[in-house]
Amino acid sequence: MESFMSLVHANAIAVSAAILIVAYIFIATEKIPKVTIALLGAVVTLFLGLLGQEQMANGALNPGYFINFIDFNVIFLLVSMMIIVSIATKSGMFNWMANEMLKMTKGKPKLIMFSLAIFTAVVSAFLDNVTTVILIMPVTFVIARELDINPVPFLIAEIIASNTGGTATLIGDPPNIIIGSAAGLSFMAFVKELTGIVAAILIVNVLVLTFIFRKQLVSTAEKMAKVSEIDNSKTITDKWLMIRSAVVLIFVIAGFVLHDVTHIQTSVTAMAGAAFLLLFEKPTKILAEVEWNTIFFFIGLFIIIGGLDYAGGIKLMSEWLLNVTNGSQEATSMIILWASGILSGVIDNIPYTATMAPMLVEIQKLMGASYTHPLWWCLSLGACLGGNMTIIGAAANVIVSETAARDGHPIKFMYYLKYGVLTTFIALVMSSVYIWLRFLH
Repeated sequence: MESFMSLVHANAIAVSAAILIVAYIFIATEKIPKVTIALLGAVVTLFLGLLGQEQMANGALNPGYFINFIDFNVIFLLVSMMIIVSIATKSGMFNWMANEMLKMTKGKPKLIMFSLAIFTAVVSAFLDNVTTVILIMPVTFVIARELDINPVPFLIAEIIASNTGGTATLIGDPPNIIIGSAAGLSFMAFVKELTGIVAAILIVNVLVLTFIFRKQLVSTAEKMAKVSEIDNSKTITDKWLMIRSAVVLIFVIAGFVLHDVTHIQTSVTAMAGAAFLLLFEKPTKILAEVEWNTIFFFIGLFIIIGGLDYAGGIKLMSEWLLNVTNGSQEATSMIILWASGILSGVIDNIPYTATMAPMLVEIQKLMGASYTHPLWWCLSLGACLGGNMTIIGAAANVIVSETAARDGHPIKFMYYLKYGVLTTFIALVMSSVYIWLRFLH
């Protein structure tokens, strides 16, 4: 046993890389729940001694202690926002907002599609994408039935919009939370650098989809009038809960915006908001609605990648990338953007980003902060926007696909692919131009 462990430690980079690759393969095939794969990989990493299980070693803090590699800023931010959104959703406030927006469209299908996409994108910038599409889908099915048209064009536009909108802010998509924590980037840094280009990409792609689906987006004047007269008077189910939730959301977002002034971590601000709302709720019931699968998936993943990082594998990857590009900032930026965009359409963008973030930290150590700064935005744009490429590219896509199939409107993989590839290509081209003009020119 001792000789086996010595062999493992002598080849720590290869062993830890093998664990990560095997985990990636199983996550991609989706035969076993990804949280199970992540936790199994974490257990193997710890059993093989690639990371330490004790906080102290030889009378000093152990740098290889596995807890050191779990980013609790990410964990607590995710849990807290899930709690806030879960409580706020119960009031009906988001459905009320969607209905009010729809009344403004006068029931015109093309305007409805554009409005649903914009609403989905804006909400996705502040709530997680899965929650956003779950909120908007029931409204979409009702509208499609009232107009007697196929809901699939609306649903495809909502998928594209949810992943695009989530790219705009620190809290909009899990990859951005990972990037923000690893790079020390604030909420306002994301708003400053990404919101403009993301808005432009969103508008271009929604207009393209509206043009492609124009022949399906047709209804009669009577049916359009019915949609424009939606009764929204009973959508708010609890007025005081809505007021509490809205005030807390405003204060939490304000806390994110003021991070550069207060230096209070986003996770702490979100925890404060979640804790206040829980004063008026039954915590057991609310905590049962937290996506613990996602949280433990993150924890397991951080431990697996921590094993590769501690062994020196991440540093080796960063040196290899810099050698391939001869240290060219332009080449490195474009490789990260396009590789992230393509790979995130095929594999889950969360493990991909969790692997890449430590690599960029290593590049920053080698090349400096100014060299690495645009690389973080390339990773964010690529990883988040790449999720639009396939129907399995992001969790929101899968949820919409499964729900649509249950409603009798399946979205086939190959049917979605032609729209996903087109919109992702447009997004990556626009992102490339933006990165070049903003940082590299």
